[in-house]
Amino acid sequence: MHILVLGAAGMVGRKLCERLLRDGRLGKSDITKLTMHDVVEPKKPEKAGHLAAIVSGEAELDFDKGYRINLDGTRMLLDAVRLVGGGYKPRVVFTSSIAVFGAPFPDAIGDEFFHTPLLSYGTQKAIGELLLADYSRRGFLDGIGIRLPTICIRPGLPNKAASGFFSNILREPLAGKEAILPVSEDVRHWHATPRSAVGFLLHAGTMDLAKVGPRRNLTMPGFSATVGEQIAALKRVAGDKVAARIKHELDPFIVGIVGGWPRNFEAKRARELGFTTEEKTFDDIIRIHIEDELGGNFVA
Repeated sequence: MHILVLGAAGMVGRKLCERLLRDGRLGKSDITKLTMHDVVEPKKPEKAGHLAAIVSGEAELDFDKGYRINLDGTRMLLDAVRLVGGGYKPRVVFTSSIAVFGAPFPDAIGDEFFHTPLLSYGTQKAIGELLLADYSRRGFLDGIGIRLPTICIRPGLPNKAASGFFSNILREPLAGKEAILPVSEDVRHWHATPRSAVGFLLHAGTMDLAKVGPRRNLTMPGFSATVGEQIAALKRVAGDKVAARIKHELDPFIVGIVGGWPRNFEAKRARELGFTTEEKTFDDIIRIHIEDELGGNFVA
């Protein structure tokens, strides 16, 4: 099996490639070749033997770049697959986003909720979902789209995602650094760990899509929490001194974007189809980051 990973230099892409190399197979097939692609050269995995997108804040600030990468890049890839011909019909796993949904929201968004994105990023992802479903219907490929929650805690440096503060206010204090909280503590959002995101991708790459039917795009399971609940979990896991490194400084640009984001989901279809998360509480999300990224230690 030859696997192409787009966005292989990103956080989720790197972790996915490392897992694929470690396992050496996907489902029942041995991996014979792994191609890693991104807008920057992906770092060669140590065991060489965030995925492809312009994220929310950057896509809102640079309209042309967002559509060029997130929409045109997706469409050209799907067309390249279609034009191969000769019965070639690969599995395509499209990483979509909960940004395809827009306010007003119910208490928990179900699988029947309609798409009304309020950001260019969400619009680009929603169009990608429609293309994936249509190309699958026409038999050009075997596609499945997974709407990822906001991945938390993201390792590494902050990126241009408007959602980055959800990770920053936990990651930076655990590393002994100050972090800026640009929104109020009552903001609620839908989260999953990088560990769970990799699990979603692997399951999507191996599951029986006959059970999915023509509705090829699914909202992934996650955990709903307010920023205040995040901070309370940080205090329980790491202590008050660590949490005190969070500084409140409202940012109108971020506040405006976050105001149109979904807060909670049912994700019933995805769970019935075998998608699961590693974490059950927000305390688990923090502990997984300490275990996976910090060697089991943090700066108290």
